[in-house]
Amino acid sequence: MKKQNSVRIRRCGLCGKTKNIIQAECCGNWICDDEHKYVLFSYARTSCSRNHRRFTLCGYHYTEEHKGSWKDCQKCRNSFQTEMYVWYGTNEYNFEKLENPPPYEPTKCSTCGTVIHLGEDGYSMLGEQFWCETCSRKKMQEGSQSLKSVLLRFSVDPLLLHLPCVPCKNFIVFKNFSGKI
Repeated sequence: MKKQNSVRIRRCGLCGKTKNIIQAECCGNWICDDEHKYVLFSYARTSCSRNHRRFTLCGYHYTEEHKGSWKDCQKCRNSFQTEMYVWYGTNEYNFEKLENPPPYEPTKCSTCGTVIHLGEDGYSMLGEQFWCETCSRKKMQEGSQSLKSVLLRFSVDPLLLHLPCVPCKNFIVFKNFSGKI
């Protein structure tokens, strides 16, 4: 009977690669040490380390120095709209997914009714109104006075539609991960 060597090879828990692996600061899981390859303002989602740190409740919980586990952290729960909380807890950048995520009504475009996936899609918003990329583009091309006045009032360059921002109630926010305007 041959004796088997059980050598465990460390792998990134997200992509499976075995080279340049480190332990994530937040949870200790093995992950690619690739954040240094990220190109600023590219909004690429190709870095396992960056994606886990920026787009998961685990990474957020650690960065914000919350106590206990991210899975039942009320501070984390209260920090996001329900849709984004669910996305941060269940997307492909997680080692563990949020069990029993709360239900939510999908966000829809205020003009055409298209469902907008806040974690993935490009959109713009003003107060409680959201617009899909297509309707956002049309509003910009129409030169909507209210939209222009908001952009001018807050010195927002309408050509910067690709900047991801955290939604807030007092500003118009543009988000587009595709890099298209």
